[in-house]
Amino acid sequence: MATSSRRRTRLTSRTKDRASPAWAVMAWAVALIAFFPVLNMVLTGFKTEVTAVSLPPQLIFWPTLENYREVLNINFLPFFRNSLIAALTSTALVMVLAIPAAYGIALRPTKQWKDVLFFFISTRFLPPAGVIVPLFIIYREAQLLGTIHGLIILYTAMNLPIAIWMLRSFFEEVPREIIDAARVDGTGPWREITQILLPMAVPGLVATAFISIIFAWNEFFFAVSLAAIGTATVPIFLVRFVTSEGFFWAKLAASSTMAVLPIVIVGWIAQRQLVRGLSMGAIK
Repeated sequence: MATSSRRRTRLTSRTKDRASPAWAVMAWAVALIAFFPVLNMVLTGFKTEVTAVSLPPQLIFWPTLENYREVLNINFLPFFRNSLIAALTSTALVMVLAIPAAYGIALRPTKQWKDVLFFFISTRFLPPAGVIVPLFIIYREAQLLGTIHGLIILYTAMNLPIAIWMLRSFFEEVPREIIDAARVDGTGPWREITQILLPMAVPGLVATAFISIIFAWNEFFFAVSLAAIGTATVPIFLVRFVTSEGFFWAKLAASSTMAVLPIVIVGWIAQRQLVRGLSMGAIK
């Protein structure tokens, strides 16, 4: 029996050793396929307009920075600044409001906490086109049309339900024994949040903030409907390269690369916390 068990163990280990390179090759293949559109966008930004639309696509070409110069010369930076202000400010407000709400639902729930949680997420069910008319009227009467404050309020309301759902799941991952021990020592809700929950849920906080920034940064429909020329964001800037004369692929690729670069940099800096946060159970 012992001999047969050893044989089975050796066979299993050999099978795993053979399967590991195959899984690695498959993973790399899937990653390259998924990354190819991004790589193509970056390369197209260094092509001329003629080279960008040539068929078959030219993989070997003489790179140029002319597209980036033209994008910067047509006032890309004000759009970038507006997106930065709207995304970061709304994310900060989302975190300030979502942390106590998620804390109450996760650790001090009421009898109807499931209904409250469902209400939060149900606000995301209605498509944006279904609320744009009443929202436009409200913003017009409140004198928020064409203001960056209006976008910040809207992005905060848009991302708050998702942040509450995510943070609730992260807070539930904190061992209850630690919470109970702190309560026995007389720790109040404020100290419980600031000294126990937040330090132990830093990866979850980073993941939630990062997702809120992405949603606010990429939002187009509300921005194009409610923003003005001076408060337009980066997604609206990209539309100017889609004209009745056709697509300016090289300039569109260059501006898109500049638009996604800040998100990539933030994600690269916080990648460890993001991996830990997204593996804590918030995304299921």
